[in-house]
Amino acid sequence: MRKPFSPLLLVLPLAAAGCSPSGNPGAQSPERQADAEYDVARDLYYKGQLRSALEHARKAVELDDDNAKALYFAGMLHLAFCTGVQGMKSSDCQLAEAEKYVRKSLQQDGTFRDARNGLGQVLILEGKYKDAIEVLKPLVNDPAYAAVHLAWGNLGWAQVQSGAVDEGIASLKNAVTQPKFCVGFYRLGIAYEKKGDLAQAESSLSEAVQVDSPDCQELQDAWYERGLVRLKLGKNADACADLARCREISADNDVGKQCVQLQVKSACSTAAPKSGGEEKT
Repeated sequence: MRKPFSPLLLVLPLAAAGCSPSGNPGAQSPERQADAEYDVARDLYYKGQLRSALEHARKAVELDDDNAKALYFAGMLHLAFCTGVQGMKSSDCQLAEAEKYVRKSLQQDGTFRDARNGLGQVLILEGKYKDAIEVLKPLVNDPAYAAVHLAWGNLGWAQVQSGAVDEGIASLKNAVTQPKFCVGFYRLGIAYEKKGDLAQAESSLSEAVQVDSPDCQELQDAWYERGLVRLKLGKNADACADLARCREISADNDVGKQCVQLQVKSACSTAAPKSGGEEKT
């Protein structure tokens, strides 16, 4: 997803840290100050101010380098710059830093399930698929993990990327038991496409963009991939509609440029669609 940092891709801790006591901040212990900095970082993140959020998360770690939640949060904020508009091409994308912080978080708290899932995400982006699979497999079997669909989604994606497509499909089917997990449906569609099952690929990609959420309905990669699959199926008119929707979301980023190129190659009209709505099938 080539949009600013999205909870669709990165699960973050939602429980608020303990409130800082009133009075002179200088009189607080480093641990209390670290919690206060973490609170500020979280607030800035939800306001979309990633650079400032990362600055405060780093301050929290400097004040208390045993603070597992601050370490994890700093790692996920580093990862956010790799999943934004420019993706891995961003000069701010520092996967090594993301991995460092998340590993330190797990060193402090080996039961921190979100951190384990986050480490899996980082390893996937680093192309360390076997390592990611090893990290994520225990998590999908952990009944205490409330966001297990995210772990299944990451495990399945690592398996698909490593070449174990059938295993990946099985994992991704577990991921999409959460019906609003559009990224899971998108990844499942890619897996079916790799397997050569274009009908199932089209169906899964359709599920991705039909989820009742603006983020899901603007999942640009899914529109591009469904357009590509539909061209292979000979559904040219439907494919051209998908590519037009993709272009409408953005024609300036990498996936948007791919959509424009495919529109031209497929002799589609390059006019934006009159409505961005998804047909019901």
